[in-house]
Amino acid sequence: MSEQGSTVTGAQSLVKSLENAGVTDIFGIPGGAILPAYDPLMDSTQIRHVLVRHEQAAGHAAQGYAAATGKVGVCMATSGPGATNLVTPIADAYMDSVPMVAVTGQVGKSLIGTDAFQEADIRGITMPITKHSFLVTEAEDLPRVVAEAFHIASTGRPGPVLVDVTKSVLQATTTFQWPTEITLPGYRPVTRPHSKQIREAARMMLGARKPVLYVGGGVIRSRASKELRALAEFTGIPVVTTLMARGAFPDSHVQHLGMPGMHGTVAAVMGLQRADLIISIGARFDDRVTGNLDSFAPGAMVIHADIDPAEIGKNRHADVPIVGDAKEVLVDLLHTLQAEKAAGHEGDYEEWIDFCAGNKKRYPLGYDKPADGSLAPQYVIERLGKIAGPEAIYASGVGQHQMWATHFVGFENPNTWLNSGGLGTMGYSVPAAMGAKVGMPDSTVWAIDGDGCFQMTNQELATCAINNIPIKVAIINNEVLGMVRQWQTLFYNERYSNTDLHTGPARPIPDFVKLADAYGCVGLSCDSEADVDATIEKAMEINDQPVVVDFRVNKDAMVWPMVAAGTSNDDIKYARDMAPKFDEDDI
Repeated sequence: MSEQGSTVTGAQSLVKSLENAGVTDIFGIPGGAILPAYDPLMDSTQIRHVLVRHEQAAGHAAQGYAAATGKVGVCMATSGPGATNLVTPIADAYMDSVPMVAVTGQVGKSLIGTDAFQEADIRGITMPITKHSFLVTEAEDLPRVVAEAFHIASTGRPGPVLVDVTKSVLQATTTFQWPTEITLPGYRPVTRPHSKQIREAARMMLGARKPVLYVGGGVIRSRASKELRALAEFTGIPVVTTLMARGAFPDSHVQHLGMPGMHGTVAAVMGLQRADLIISIGARFDDRVTGNLDSFAPGAMVIHADIDPAEIGKNRHADVPIVGDAKEVLVDLLHTLQAEKAAGHEGDYEEWIDFCAGNKKRYPLGYDKPADGSLAPQYVIERLGKIAGPEAIYASGVGQHQMWATHFVGFENPNTWLNSGGLGTMGYSVPAAMGAKVGMPDSTVWAIDGDGCFQMTNQELATCAINNIPIKVAIINNEVLGMVRQWQTLFYNERYSNTDLHTGPARPIPDFVKLADAYGCVGLSCDSEADVDATIEKAMEINDQPVVVDFRVNKDAMVWPMVAAGTSNDDIKYARDMAPKFDEDDI
């Protein structure tokens, strides 16, 4: 490729710009408007392009790559339907703060606004779901725009950036000039927290009797797990980790109460409800955590630290707002508290710690085995977590299997749990696992999927088989849209409208084992508890091609604990019609 200052086509400039931005992997599909870029892409020795089977999968693969590696994920599509197929993963990345750059082709500059073939205003469509979006109509702007896109995607609160490039730009002749500095006057994310706010937060922590560290996905994105553990262990304060923060703090740690929220542990939910101080780090008080906001943690003061000032006070008033990067906030808090301890000031949380530990012991996560002898989905996932281990990467779909996975795998390390949290996108798992495996080729990567989710993006098994991306897929096949059916059971008088997927053993449509074989993968099946370990171990031994395991599980299994939507977290049930009992004077 050409060097700085040389004459190139716009397409060559785009590829060279991506190389200069450090890109090594792109997931995409060519088409008319983006086609000029695919020609010089073929000559790149730095960039590997993975040809996916659907643009949505390109976006989810870029997400999985980013979430597993911490780098910016890149996807590419053509104009019109190619670009609009990226809308879902772009929205998903926006909700979950995933650093991603989506490059799309656009019709020529002179055709914009004429309803030309495969024209869609993708910049306008995605404006509410991107950190920023560019429409490039002049070839000389390409290097600057690409450099800015990667900077914006990866700094501050990470997120997706769209770069829409007209075909006329790709076909033009230009001079390649990679910028030596980035000037974005309106974009200056604050990473260092204000020392006055840190001191006030430390003062509140020392004065509290019932504090909880409420840890969100921002701790994962800022790679602050080590700093979180140091602060937690220094103070002894109990920790809860949200769905997006699983692995930020070890599940095995004595201070960890588990995941809070609608399907959170009793210990985590009641820890927040009874707290007198919530120290929120990189979390956003979303509805799935708080339940009915008016009754959430009624006696708690709030320290809210987030790199995005728009999140602070959005849902819950912050008594001490701290704008800053999670890692820097945690470091500064620890240093301040260490200085206070040296001066003889320490928090007294002993009674509270005992109360939280008692709840954790009294209301552990558990499940009943099906009375009919069929396979419990929780058992499958529990054994998968034990056999694959905490160093493996797990990418889940959305629904019951997602909740069972977050509870029963056992997470010890950050960046090992990938899921669609904010948007809840069915179909996320397989392509996200594919992207994670491309980014982390030496790691074992399991996609834990439902039979409903799997059928939305299973065509990417072909991509994995052809490109030597040996992911492993565990289909938790309960023959139904499980979470929707659970709600129908609990709230719709067991009227099961349109939730039967007909994937049962009598006449499975499709037969997942045959489907795996058709896609060039190894297909296995298991419907007995006695065979679970051997089946997982067999899948673990196959590392030269993708493996798909059809685990045929009980369709009536439910996710517990549960807080019904719109109700108070005080109304948590740990099993159907079974609520924990707390004395008002317990703590």
